[in-house]
Amino acid sequence: MMHVVLYQPEIPHNTGAIGRLCLATRARLHLIKSLGFSLEDKQLKRVGLDYWQQVDVRIWESWEELHATVKADAAVYFVECHGDMAHWDADLTAGEVYLVFGPETRGIPLSVISSGQCLRIPMHGTRSLNLATAAGIVMYEALRQRGGITP
Repeated sequence: MMHVVLYQPEIPHNTGAIGRLCLATRARLHLIKSLGFSLEDKQLKRVGLDYWQQVDVRIWESWEELHATVKADAAVYFVECHGDMAHWDADLTAGEVYLVFGPETRGIPLSVISSGQCLRIPMHGTRSLNLATAAGIVMYEALRQRGGITP
């Protein structure tokens, strides 16, 4: 199973779009508090459309709480602009893969990144991409490696 983890997301539009992405790719969405918005936010629901209720969402108080539930054989990848491996070079075919994305304005703390590998999306002319765009790029590379979406 694929898991998308948003560590302290700040912008409801991004979370709503990533929720739809997770529904479309049969991935589970994990939100780690603190959230920069309410889950009742109109913007979140507008971007998530009527799909939000169908998204498999789990809410966690901290990274440590989520990480304690991750199986030992799962792959955990943090996606950050300073990652040491391009996302397409990572083996995203493990049974359980967690793709962790940080808050839009500050990224994932190094203390959290130390518990996995750090990937980057190669880019030119900008230091970062929109969070929902970045999640889509990495998720669909994972699906490509896995042979698509299984029924």
